[in-house]
Amino acid sequence: MTIPDSSTRNPGTRRILGIDPGSQRTGVGVIDVSADGRCAYVHARALKLLDAEDFPSRLGLLCEGLEAVLDEFRPDQVAIETVFMDKSATSALKLGHARGAALATVVRRRIPISEYPPRVIKQSLVGRGAADKQQVQHMVRLLLNIPEAKLQADAADALAVALTHAHMSATAQRTGIATHQLRRRGA
Repeated sequence: MTIPDSSTRNPGTRRILGIDPGSQRTGVGVIDVSADGRCAYVHARALKLLDAEDFPSRLGLLCEGLEAVLDEFRPDQVAIETVFMDKSATSALKLGHARGAALATVVRRRIPISEYPPRVIKQSLVGRGAADKQQVQHMVRLLLNIPEAKLQADAADALAVALTHAHMSATAQRTGIATHQLRRRGA
């Protein structure tokens, strides 16, 4: 889902790419943040990785898909969700590999990247760190004025990461506290 002429933006606008890493689907979401702090939806989708013949090929698809998003939307900053501990060590390891592939792809482009734990993302959007996925997705749709039927779950999660970065960056700028210190405080 993309808005028309999504690669154009007004001067003074920051473009943020949010990434919700996954080993089967990786969500990507792009927002523009105006000088006055307003966030506007630009693009969101899930990179589907299950068509690959094996796990290393999935990571290759993830990198290729992310490269295409970086080329098309040219973000100024990237934000990515950190790994949470899953019930299965194998799932957590695969998620870590997917996250590492995404990080490496972005770092090679020399784009500033910030990392946010799921709890901070939920707290930033919903007001509490134990919010469920539906609450987060509802807030994403509300904040970016996106109709419910047009937003896939992984894409919504990626937009949540981008919105969190926009909010945390604005707070850091207003308070003079570095963004990484705010993340530690859970602000």
